[in-house]
Amino acid sequence: MKKKVIIIGGGPAGLTAAYELLRTPDEYEVVVFEEGSQVGGIAKTVNYKGNRMDMGGHRFFSKMPEVNEWWNEMLPVQGAPSYDDKVLFRDCTLEEGGPDPEKEDRVMLRRNRISRIFFNNRFFDYPISLKPETFTNMGLGTTIEAGFSYLGSMVHKRRENSLEDFYINRFGKKLYSMFFEHYTENVWGRHPSQMTAEWGAQRVKGVSIMAVLKDAVGKAVHLKGKKNGEVETSLIEEFSYPKYGPGQLWELTAEEILKKGGRIELNACVKKIHKAKGRVLTGVTWERGGETFEETGDIFISSMPLKDLVGGMNNVPEKPAEIAAGLPYRDYMTVGVLVPRLKLKNKTNIPTIGNIVPDDWVYVHDRSVKMGRFQIFNNWSPYMVADIEHTVWVGLEYFCNEGDSMWSMADDDFAKLGISEMVTIGMIESEDQVIDSHVERVKKAYPAYFDTYDQIDRLRRYLDKIPNLYCVGRNGQHRYNNLDHSMMTSFEAVKNIRQGISDRSNIWNVNTEKSYHEKK
Repeated sequence: MKKKVIIIGGGPAGLTAAYELLRTPDEYEVVVFEEGSQVGGIAKTVNYKGNRMDMGGHRFFSKMPEVNEWWNEMLPVQGAPSYDDKVLFRDCTLEEGGPDPEKEDRVMLRRNRISRIFFNNRFFDYPISLKPETFTNMGLGTTIEAGFSYLGSMVHKRRENSLEDFYINRFGKKLYSMFFEHYTENVWGRHPSQMTAEWGAQRVKGVSIMAVLKDAVGKAVHLKGKKNGEVETSLIEEFSYPKYGPGQLWELTAEEILKKGGRIELNACVKKIHKAKGRVLTGVTWERGGETFEETGDIFISSMPLKDLVGGMNNVPEKPAEIAAGLPYRDYMTVGVLVPRLKLKNKTNIPTIGNIVPDDWVYVHDRSVKMGRFQIFNNWSPYMVADIEHTVWVGLEYFCNEGDSMWSMADDDFAKLGISEMVTIGMIESEDQVIDSHVERVKKAYPAYFDTYDQIDRLRRYLDKIPNLYCVGRNGQHRYNNLDHSMMTSFEAVKNIRQGISDRSNIWNVNTEKSYHEKK
């Protein structure tokens, strides 16, 4: 008899788990519950009048063979040149023998990774490079001060009790104050001195001034920075990207799940998770359109926020319930803005479409605005923009908390805020240039590493005692995972389910053990 698997969350982790289980459809009946109106979670693509928006920007790059093979199975890399093929290669095809529209659409493009910092009306490489332009932008006095500050951090290492300590140890106090302090507080709503150093270890990993030095020297002698050509995650220079944005991959995955007999419920919000005596989960209560439904199951895979998962369970002991309730998140708002051109000047040698700056996204460190980053969707893929030859489609990103003054703004007011800040930092000349705009909100986009997070191991131990529950993905583990790491947690969970492995450590260890870290 088939085992019924209930998967909570239709993002990358949930859909990966569903697809992998249905490789043997005779063994498992799979039901996916997704709270939103489309699959993909934070990796969805929103289509607004033919202009597509990527929620946060998703680079497809991984050192893990399983993930790369999976991506290639779903969306193979386009064979023909793809950097600006919508303009220059309209007649290119994947195979000889004539065009195949379906195959041409279902591909990954290869993109140049350009992500810079915008500070004091100037662009700086991210991570900071040793190019002459960097020192020119900083000025001689600031460069000397930053150099001595870094040397001081090398001699007098801080005990890493906070994220502030972590950054200062790797970059020096001057560069920290310029490029990390304000930006981090803007993104997370907390000063780095109030955040655990684990956040830096999780996201920045091996990046430091020394890593930048090694990378620069390695490139000079054609070694690419490390033995076997490896570089740190944040130093990668090229990645893959679905032709129509990251959501294309998850929409295709959802189609395949349905073909294999799986079931996907959209606009389905799971409210309760029922637990019987002996800690075994038995079913869920979910809502849609004001109606309430019940669903029973044998196995449960959850990528929903841990706060909501534990909050929806019955008979949870006081301490695990308290830890889960106190886990913090940062929410995300973005406004897509369509303009005929950008005022920003392209001072790099990298070719662009329409003579715009080549960046995929830009980190905004200007203290005069609330904007955290902006994306230029033209550069992610020319197919993200309806009129690539005459318009620039920009995504302005803001970080907030659900219910705060920014989150509560009307869409029109929020769009006006973003557009006015584009003028403030010199992205456009005037608000009159704007052709159109569109606002999107994402709840619990970023699990944060403060408040009760330092007790999460205790919460994990409680959840691991539930024999038929598997926690996967970014929110399912309250870990700031990359896309490939979220997928790997599902690969590991499905392996455990198939082999009857009760130990969950292999699932939780994804993106914590060195072997899982992204390298080139």
